[in-house]
Amino acid sequence: MKKQETTIRFLEQFLPAGSFEEVAPFFKTHTIHLTVTHERKSVLGDYRNPTTAEPFHRISVNANLNPYSFLITLLHELAHMFTYVHFGHKVSPHGKEWKTQFRHILIPFLGKRFFPGDVEKALYAYLHDPSASTCTDARLFKALYRYDEHKQDYLLVDDLEINKYFETEDGQTYQKIEKLRTRTKCRHVRTGRMFLFQGIAEVKEVTIKK
Repeated sequence: MKKQETTIRFLEQFLPAGSFEEVAPFFKTHTIHLTVTHERKSVLGDYRNPTTAEPFHRISVNANLNPYSFLITLLHELAHMFTYVHFGHKVSPHGKEWKTQFRHILIPFLGKRFFPGDVEKALYAYLHDPSASTCTDARLFKALYRYDEHKQDYLLVDDLEINKYFETEDGQTYQKIEKLRTRTKCRHVRTGRMFLFQGIAEVKEVTIKK
């Protein structure tokens, strides 16, 4: 999907049902150029502050996100905008000031059935100490993952049964051996070496013929 500049109403199709009216006021009180763009592996969204050449706030969000991830990512970037408005470049990108802004923006969206129950429950826990990315919070990531569109046979390491086999992006095959406290021990099939995987790593389940 090519980049496309959005109108405010165009944004509605990417959001959870009913949430557009809560989001729209942000675009009425601030000059924001919003871009919905193709999938980026390294980021879900991005904020850029006004410059002399481009004197407006710029936010981009990946188009392939499910509606709940899209809304959370948009609010994440809006929190960066408000942090910049209040503090400029004097504070760290995801410091206490940003966390305060993010909580302030997100809380009004809770308890209104914009999010499924499991996602909202994970969001309440996440708000105690929001991080730079939802991908770093395992509970929230798993809850949101359930609402993504997945290719056949793809799942998270945590959702794979013990002793089952999986393949990673680079074509290497592993067997899930043991779930540890924060990681999962897996055996590399060809070498027999043990590796630790994050539970939220997406892999492809495969069958090994013995």
